[in-house]
Amino acid sequence: MPVFTGCLLVPLPNIEVRHRYLKYHDLHHLVTGYSVGRIGEGEVSAWELGTGSAFVSPTLGLMNLIALSTGLVLRPRRMWQAFLRGTRSRNLYPAVVRAEVDAGRWHDLAELRTYCLEVKRTRPGLLLRAAEFGGYCVLAMCIHVAIAGPAVVARFFTDILMGYSVFQAVKPKKRTDLY
Repeated sequence: MPVFTGCLLVPLPNIEVRHRYLKYHDLHHLVTGYSVGRIGEGEVSAWELGTGSAFVSPTLGLMNLIALSTGLVLRPRRMWQAFLRGTRSRNLYPAVVRAEVDAGRWHDLAELRTYCLEVKRTRPGLLLRAAEFGGYCVLAMCIHVAIAGPAVVARFFTDILMGYSVFQAVKPKKRTDLY
């Protein structure tokens, strides 16, 4: 499945963990109001990391870090704000909560928002959360370089082999799908 990593669509394996959690990730978009563009995906991923998604499934956390890396490149402040919002919220990923969603416990989006958003009053200090987010950012950017670096090189050589000039190969393409 193609996934945005920075400005590139990079093919990644469509694994079982993604299938298991995709419906709930999509509900997180509705609950939080974050878009499905590259920045919105980064915001949902930052929010999910703030809610503790990586502790539900390390693979889920890794997928969040991939999307966070793109958001960090495009709008780092929004990623920080989404992460902080997540630290006060809860996600739909625990097995018990997924079963409740599937059983129709919440009748509408307003009820689901009331359950998820800004429900935690106590949290570790801002400095501790900043350190946690900083750790996620470092990991996200390492993953970004590991995935996007080879993809950029491959794209450059492919463009050259297709007859584009060096200037055409390195010229960024104008994108309208950021938000």
